[in-house]
Amino acid sequence: MLWVLIASIVGGTLLLAGIPKTRDRQGLLRTVRGYKLLPAPLEEAASFVLPWAEIVLGVALVTGIAGRWAAAGAALLFLCFFGGLTINLLRGRRDLDCGCFAFGSHDVPRIGWFHAVRAGAFVLVSAALAFVPAGTPSLAEHLLAVALAALVLVVVVTAVQLRSIVHPGRRPVDDHLTKASIELRAASTLSRY
Repeated sequence: MLWVLIASIVGGTLLLAGIPKTRDRQGLLRTVRGYKLLPAPLEEAASFVLPWAEIVLGVALVTGIAGRWAAAGAALLFLCFFGGLTINLLRGRRDLDCGCFAFGSHDVPRIGWFHAVRAGAFVLVSAALAFVPAGTPSLAEHLLAVALAALVLVVVVTAVQLRSIVHPGRRPVDDHLTKASIELRAASTLSRY
């Protein structure tokens, strides 16, 4: 059941990444172009194929259909992500839109070593799923593992969303007060002379 749970988490992650990308193909194309890794004709093809590959692999991993092949495909896909991220980080290009789960917004995280390490971890986990023999679980075990994976993904997505909204120790008013404080200091400095 552990392997089904892990496969479901990887598959769910691919689904969470792929589905939003189908809604904004131009945004995905801008993100792919931003990485400057592919020739122009391949950029368009990659921006079309990528979300559907993520969705197909995600469904295959969650349902267990062709699990080893899906895991190998996911490992290859994550290896491409790892390579693209690492190459651009080594070039010093950190200002790129991550493109992992969304793109085109100023709130989207720019790439960093965290993203490359995360992609590398997914490579290792997916490769383990592809090469480690796992028994065939019963339908009940499979459904339980998928439900647990869904719960894990919901908790992670919720935590990430809350982190972008809630800033411990900071309040939205602090931004306005900081600007006002600077203006007040500038005005008081000018009034002394």
